[in-house]
Amino acid sequence: MKTEPRLARPLREIEQEVEMEGREWMRQRLQEKLQAEADRHGEVFPPQSGKARASAAARDASARGRRRS
Repeated sequence: MKTEPRLARPLREIEQEVEMEGREWMRQRLQEKLQAEADRHGEVFPPQSGKARASAAARDASARGRRRS
């Protein structure tokens, strides 16, 4: 049985694949660094939504006897 040789992949296709892999690797690395920093500060990562942060700030203010304006 005779097999046909595979056609070479275009360099642009290989370049795009490598760029996507690099972006994902950097995203994961950044996430790990941000998580380590948040852990060091005792904060939550990823940050809570704006609504959750606002209600948390209101609870903190009311616990301290302050009113939000």
